[in-house]
Amino acid sequence: MAEAKRIGVLTSGGDCAGLNAAIRAVAYRAIEGYGFRVFGIHHGTHGLMETPVAAEELTLDRFDGNILRMGGTILGSMNRGDPFAYPMPDGTVKDRSDEIIDGYRELGLDALIGIGGDGSLAILRRLALQGGLNLVGIPKTIDNDVDKTENAIGYVTAVDVASEALDRLQPTAASHDRVMVLEVMGRNAGHIALSAGISGGADAILMPEIPWTMEGLSEKILDVRQNGRNFALVIVAEAAQLPDGETVGRRRSDGGFSFGGVGQRVSEMIEKSTGAESRVTVLGHVQRGGAPAPRDRLFASAFGVCAVDLVAQGRFDRLVVWSNRECRDVPLADGIATSHRVDPQGTLVHTATGLDIYIGDPGASGAV
Repeated sequence: MAEAKRIGVLTSGGDCAGLNAAIRAVAYRAIEGYGFRVFGIHHGTHGLMETPVAAEELTLDRFDGNILRMGGTILGSMNRGDPFAYPMPDGTVKDRSDEIIDGYRELGLDALIGIGGDGSLAILRRLALQGGLNLVGIPKTIDNDVDKTENAIGYVTAVDVASEALDRLQPTAASHDRVMVLEVMGRNAGHIALSAGISGGADAILMPEIPWTMEGLSEKILDVRQNGRNFALVIVAEAAQLPDGETVGRRRSDGGFSFGGVGQRVSEMIEKSTGAESRVTVLGHVQRGGAPAPRDRLFASAFGVCAVDLVAQGRFDRLVVWSNRECRDVPLADGIATSHRVDPQGTLVHTATGLDIYIGDPGASGAV
């Protein structure tokens, strides 16, 4: 009798809601559907670098009825430390990619399912090509910037959280005659800001893909007040540039750049330009935590089942995606080749302008 196939699953990059639903789906489909053995790898590729490998065999009793509702990831994740240039304690960098490949071999894996964003998936694919590993990718990121998929795990929940924040800011804004500025995540993509801004009734949406002016934003806020409303809601994506082109954030010690602070700057500019009292709320990691929305659980479950099916079919170097109301798969290279950003001529931008929401100038030469 042939030995059961052994597949590994890991979550890499930033956490988000829905990851546990994907892990659960992988385990159920693999064990119940094909009789495979499943090994959960802890803290992404870092678990494969440890000696011995940091992993556990996942059996179905690991998944009680509550796991679908749990935020975060039971396997842990890691979003720092490029294995091809891994920062060492002495300040040097070291290529530790072979250690990860050795960890895959140590576990005796026949395939690896990697759940990650475009950056994590790009690293995993490079490792797979270098070591001849059988890899299938599942897209997850609240930014929703993985190409070829309409939805990535975590995005729907992040939009729900941001929309609810606008719902909660509206009455306090009205009570105090204020302009409320809400800063949301999204990295270089404005999907969260755009979707939440429309669904949460924002008066202005500022995104990195579309340039805006202080004159245009001020005019919108003043128009709102002249039409009899004593408050306004503004939602700002963390990477939205200021009118002069500045991107607000800080340079980290590892050389990377962290967005943050644009909401405060916009709030100060609104007060100076319009005379309206303004306050800022930064959602930050609140968007990544908490129980996943039902649709995130749904997408995650579909992705997990489809990924295992690809393993069973021997189809690797693939990315499962959601397209035209169904789960499909595309070449992994296509999914990570470019970042999916807001289309300035797309349906949701058209919707926002149709609702008289100020979004800047979608037709400007600087629009992405």
